[in-house]
Amino acid sequence: MKPFTATQLLKSISIAAGAWALVAVACLLVGSTGNIAWPVDRDVFWFRFDSILVTSLIGAALAGSGCVYQAILRNPLADPYLLGVSAGASLAAYVWRLTSFAGLLAILGAMSQQAFAFLGAMSAVAIVFTLATRRGRIEPITLLLVGVIVNAVCGSLYLLLIQFNKSPAGSGSEMTFLIGGLQTSLLPEQKWAALAVVSIGWVILLYFAGWLNAAALSDDEARSLGVRIQLLRWVSLIIASLMTASAVAISGPIGFVGLVAPHMARLVVGVDPRKLLPLATALGAILLCLADTAGRFRARETLAGQWLPVGVLTGLMGGPFFLLLLWQTRRKN
Repeated sequence: MKPFTATQLLKSISIAAGAWALVAVACLLVGSTGNIAWPVDRDVFWFRFDSILVTSLIGAALAGSGCVYQAILRNPLADPYLLGVSAGASLAAYVWRLTSFAGLLAILGAMSQQAFAFLGAMSAVAIVFTLATRRGRIEPITLLLVGVIVNAVCGSLYLLLIQFNKSPAGSGSEMTFLIGGLQTSLLPEQKWAALAVVSIGWVILLYFAGWLNAAALSDDEARSLGVRIQLLRWVSLIIASLMTASAVAISGPIGFVGLVAPHMARLVVGVDPRKLLPLATALGAILLCLADTAGRFRARETLAGQWLPVGVLTGLMGGPFFLLLLWQTRRKN
């Protein structure tokens, strides 16, 4: 394993953060009326600024989680959405919003939403890994198939809950939350809770990033390097799932960001997680920020002033990308 100094790490983080900042400033210029100019009105500025920060947080969490999933599973097609993690988290987050849980919400506050989403995410992970594991080994194709099925079942349960519960205690459109999109009436506590969980989780994953290089080796080789590979996998899996759950709790299941961003970053910096994680995180934030801005810009036309949910745009982008990766993977095998 090549040495990686603190200076190199700070350089990687600074470059990634700088790239995101440039895109974020550019997105501030785009409005729903079609005008491209700096927002003079204070309310308009803070509305766009808040939207950019929230979408960037969600994109960063999904991309960072996807990067870790692909490393620990040794599967380039792994992604929080495709593994059913996002669907499980979004279903549990919607259950949290139901009026029957209003008392719990009042007692525990926004952090209870994160707890519900994490419980849903880990339940989905448990189902997927149990059904995709054979003789102690995970079968990659089965993993994806089970993930798709879990996604479909969670989506159906979500629609069923909507039919029986017309007045959730949370905010945002039910269908927008199902597709995946920015919720326009989030409480500040919800945003801060998501930020805290994602930030702490990302720092922990960055700390383990050097060890994630060993995940590409066989278990015996990893142990010979002094890496407790099974412990590393479970810790990374839990932290990545917690980050995903925190993002999905305030956005719904946004697909393919966790798949596309790590692959784009890999083309630039290679496969070393110490370089890959900061850039993939920034690219995830950039992709979702651009998708939200495109939806806002598109609202100026004949859509009755409605924004396209970012989940629609990421699906249109990520679906063909996933098929291309699947085709390339089958050719290599």
